[in-house]
Amino acid sequence: MASKIKKVVLAYSGGLDTSVIVRWLIETYKCEVICFAADVGQKEELTGLKKKAISTGASKIYIEDLREEFARDFVFPALRANAIYEGTYLLGTSLARPLIAKKQIEIARKEKADSVCHGATGKGNDQVRFELTYIALNPKINIISAWKDDNWTFDSRESMFDYAEKHNIPLPLTKAKPYSSDRNLLHISHEGAILEDTWAEPPEDIFVLTKSPEAAPDRPTYVEISFVKGNPVAIDGKKMSPAKLMEHMNILAGNNGIGRMDMVENRFVGMKSRGVYETPGGTVLWAAHRAVESITMDREVMLMRDSLIPKYAQLAYNGFWYSPEMKTLQAYIDATQENVNGTARMKLYKGNCIVVGRKSPNSLYSEAFATFEKDQVYNQMDATGFIRLNGLRLRIQNILKNKP
Repeated sequence: MASKIKKVVLAYSGGLDTSVIVRWLIETYKCEVICFAADVGQKEELTGLKKKAISTGASKIYIEDLREEFARDFVFPALRANAIYEGTYLLGTSLARPLIAKKQIEIARKEKADSVCHGATGKGNDQVRFELTYIALNPKINIISAWKDDNWTFDSRESMFDYAEKHNIPLPLTKAKPYSSDRNLLHISHEGAILEDTWAEPPEDIFVLTKSPEAAPDRPTYVEISFVKGNPVAIDGKKMSPAKLMEHMNILAGNNGIGRMDMVENRFVGMKSRGVYETPGGTVLWAAHRAVESITMDREVMLMRDSLIPKYAQLAYNGFWYSPEMKTLQAYIDATQENVNGTARMKLYKGNCIVVGRKSPNSLYSEAFATFEKDQVYNQMDATGFIRLNGLRLRIQNILKNKP
């Protein structure tokens, strides 16, 4: 394999793993390394990345602003599906990886590179997400997965820290605070170190996007979120692009202590892993979207769509974003969203996200039918036959069970 590798495009974040991998690739394969960093909303984490990549040995670095594409083509489709993994996780990292890998393949094609590389470990989910995307978009490209490479000699983060110190590679984290974090427009995740103890409460200093509920304002914040075909398009009547809308909601929800989540999840490779996530804006958007759906979606359509949420989330989490089944599933999801137009009014208060109003020009809700007061449109006696027919099988079951 080594003799075939001349030019590699590395998915580069500037974190511990990929900082070490730049130098490791050059030493191991004597190849040219081109770094690619995707701006999916990391903020200050991108500062100084170009200088660092070049000083570490890369021949060049691409830093591409993918924030709007990420929000529009990855986050919003998952929002339309109300996708939640294992009832809790809003898929922040899962949704970013296929976009990063897709762009990495495009750069490899442009640079005529023969290989792509990522820094995901052999224990995690990201290795699968990167490599399944590579295979789906360019099955002929060489894939270097550093942690699974025969030439990889590092067996711990400690050994990687030592290597970085030896080669004067600057790192964004230290041995004293070795949390692994991944940030984008939808969330920031925290893993490793003390968080590997499932009984230990996350220390307050790890949180970035959210205030603690205790420190949040003592007065609630009200916000109105408008949707068109299941996509959020405006906040308090002001239209915004997908990325701008998400940035705005992150600040608003984060200031109110919303979006913290601590879970032990089932990784695709078979082990359980503890992650602490901050998804402030996403938490509010998901709840607001569901509120608008509640008055615009037909009951049976919603039931069928909801039955597919675990499958959609599983496909995204496991890296099958570019699979034929995901394409088919997304088409169905989008068909259910044709009439999901309207506005949800949300109350944000000390970690709580509460729906307090919803309205829509396509509302299926009828006060005339739903009222507890006197009405002229519903004959309550009709329910007698309805209940008798639905109870028929129960009656038969009991008769046969107690037959002498």
